[in-house]
Amino acid sequence: MKKLNFPKDFDWGTASSGPQSEGSKDKPHESLWDYWYSQDRDRFYQKVGPKITCDSYNRYKEDVKIMSEFGLKSFRTSIQWTRLIKDLETGEPDPKAVEFYNNYIDEMIKNNVEPVMNLFHFDTPIELEKKYGGFKSKKVTELYIKFATTAFKLFGDRVKRWITFNEPVAHTKGAYLYDFIYPNEISMKSFAQANYNILLAHAGACKAYKDLQLNGEIGIVVDLLPPIPRSNNSADLYAARTADLFFNLIFMDPCVKGKYDEEYLEILEKHYCLFDFTKEELELIEKNTVDFIGINYYQPQRVKAPESAPNVNAPFLPSWYFEDYQMPNRRMNVYRGWEIYPKTIYDIAMRVKNEYGNIKWYISENGMGVQNEERFLNKDGMIEDDYRIEFIKEHLEWLHKGMEEGSNCQGYHLWTFVDNWSWTNAYKNRYGSVSLDLKTRNRTIKKSGYWIKKVIEENGFEALIDEYE
Repeated sequence: MKKLNFPKDFDWGTASSGPQSEGSKDKPHESLWDYWYSQDRDRFYQKVGPKITCDSYNRYKEDVKIMSEFGLKSFRTSIQWTRLIKDLETGEPDPKAVEFYNNYIDEMIKNNVEPVMNLFHFDTPIELEKKYGGFKSKKVTELYIKFATTAFKLFGDRVKRWITFNEPVAHTKGAYLYDFIYPNEISMKSFAQANYNILLAHAGACKAYKDLQLNGEIGIVVDLLPPIPRSNNSADLYAARTADLFFNLIFMDPCVKGKYDEEYLEILEKHYCLFDFTKEELELIEKNTVDFIGINYYQPQRVKAPESAPNVNAPFLPSWYFEDYQMPNRRMNVYRGWEIYPKTIYDIAMRVKNEYGNIKWYISENGMGVQNEERFLNKDGMIEDDYRIEFIKEHLEWLHKGMEEGSNCQGYHLWTFVDNWSWTNAYKNRYGSVSLDLKTRNRTIKKSGYWIKKVIEENGFEALIDEYE
């Protein structure tokens, strides 16, 4: 056993989002999730939608109090576009929303919890999806920049860390490529254009923020998963390379380096899916790189070369170049259907160090969702989630190893704080270190919450160093 100590200024925090925690009360607009749920409840687990969620809109003071008791140094949530903005075309804010976010931010600061604010967490206003086609349209890019600028002006005097988008590829994959987010398209052309327009929106927001000279930092959160090839066969290695191009590098490269990988553009052009762009837009992207990067990690991406030739009459999809590979005897979170492989977090740390100039970065999400956690209630009414403690501990061990080897990681944010609403999965899997009673919305700290509190107090924990061997 060895005590792993983290730097004294290491940022211990948790993360959530507005649409998953606030509920929809008093919002002037519907998001695509609000609308989709009203139209097709059968797509949502137990037909539970986003109306109430954790009710943090009304109970944020209670949440911040628990954060303070934990000793959390920061908390990431998102400002909902559909809540903050009254007039989506002009960027005029809604007074009730301004009051709410001011109070929420001030409450965190008063309790020594730094607010980290994200501006987009999969929640496009439905009016903009219907009227313009969402982020397939550069008009929506322009309107997003207006929204972002409004947020900077209202809250930038106190919020010193901003995030433009959370997991943009997860959003576009679901909405425009794989049919698991409204509007449920299957189109590589739409996927590529939406990603580019989001990148353009990100760059425009970065420029707007820097022009305001607010003395803070701005970045983006990506889910960077270095693909693991099935073998060292050249076909499997190329499969991993293309998976990287399609889902990792399309934001990591231009956001940090200012430019796309040329091979990605060549593949898009080959399949008639290259996005519309201008020289001036590319210059905007190149000149407005990030101050830091947030990286979400849950599971690895194992891939192999396709087993058969693509159907040329079917839509072009990334599966023409690679397929998922299910490694035998892999360790699984059976509730979520995700592989548990902590070493990848070390691989990410090394990649940021070696390929991205050792830019300042942090783990912006990491966590474990488990179904039916009430099974683990003890006689005192506390959920004994030792499995979550083990999961976090193993990942932190590998992260620490990466930091020891020089990776510039600044912090770790657990997903999530209070069990929140999780899109179409609703409350099927719980991720929180604080349990949520769905009938009363009361909060109860889990065993993992007390463990996290101790880790923060000691700025480290006892770990098994033979995990690295």
